[in-house]
Amino acid sequence: MRRAHKWRGFLIFLLLLSFVMGFTGCATTLSQSHENKKDVIPASRQGGNNDDTKTIPAATRHRRPPFPVRGIYVTSNVARSQRLEKLIKLVEDTELNAMVIDINGTTSLINLPPSSPKPSNSRSAKLFRHTVKRLKDKHIYLIARIVTFKNPAVTRAMPAWALQRKDGGVWTDRGGDAWVDPYREEAWAYPIALAKEALRIGFDEVQFDYVRFPENRPKVDREVSFHNPNGWSRNEAIGRFLHKAAYQVHKSGGIISADVFGLIGTTREDMGIGQRWATIATEVDVISPMVYPSHYSSGIWGIRHPDLMAGSVVAHAMKDANLQNGRLREAGRNTAEVRPWLQSFTASWVHPHQSYGPAQIREQVRAASRQGVDSYLLWNASSRYPNFGK
Repeated sequence: MRRAHKWRGFLIFLLLLSFVMGFTGCATTLSQSHENKKDVIPASRQGGNNDDTKTIPAATRHRRPPFPVRGIYVTSNVARSQRLEKLIKLVEDTELNAMVIDINGTTSLINLPPSSPKPSNSRSAKLFRHTVKRLKDKHIYLIARIVTFKNPAVTRAMPAWALQRKDGGVWTDRGGDAWVDPYREEAWAYPIALAKEALRIGFDEVQFDYVRFPENRPKVDREVSFHNPNGWSRNEAIGRFLHKAAYQVHKSGGIISADVFGLIGTTREDMGIGQRWATIATEVDVISPMVYPSHYSSGIWGIRHPDLMAGSVVAHAMKDANLQNGRLREAGRNTAEVRPWLQSFTASWVHPHQSYGPAQIREQVRAASRQGVDSYLLWNASSRYPNFGK
């Protein structure tokens, strides 16, 4: 009875927590994703209790990078500017060895319309390919970040693919951005084509971000008319997309990764956005929970002010993620490598908060390492990072 009471209390805690959490998969622009202070996750127990992952065939094999990957996020604009030189030097002067670079938008690697995507020969695409080659010559591990379903450029070109309002027209989130309907299989071709082109020009890995449904499921369900002829759950749609993407990425010789909300590593539910650890971690090679301390609410894991306790937050998050993978492996399933996104920005909107500099970065890195997680990515929406040593 005491055990059941504790479990029931934990579920209630997660439910209450989801009302006040501010986990963001990405922000209102393609280049500013993970640290949007305005997004709030609603009640997260919307994903259902059925294990519909059993209907999704597991990826045939998992690949691993040959070394711990330690990277920084780089916007496409920064990648094409003189600031890239400073980031290259940062990689050379620290333990960093990788860059996660946006390839949506200004790089124009793939021509629209997305219904028949083809490699672009535009000047910007040629310059970007040259940049990729230069970074590869410096032996930097390159990860192509693809903003998957929150993609206004695609919905402008193909409005029929967008989430539709029940009262007519294209639905937009509170930031004014339209989303591709993840249930539309025909829309999957564009991000997969972008992934294949990224690998063709020299990227080592493809990372799918915004690989989810919009948050705040109750509101979304009231407003949106989904195109779901197969009757899939949100979780199943995301799993099927990643399964198909993994096949194409592996066929092209690359590694596939996916970003997920930080709490996905703690709960077994999909938080109403279609991201369930058991599904995603068995389809991709690398899974990256966004475990920014500033994004957790007071009381999580007994921590009163998470932003002030960076190491503790990351340690708990990695412990939970490892437990999730352990349960899957005990069930005979292959699992993705855990590579967290760590905080390299100051969340001034959080009270109380601290400035995040070299000490806070190193604290998070050490905390992850103590849990057996030696790979990590640093997030700063402006791609500005301190030298935090080796």
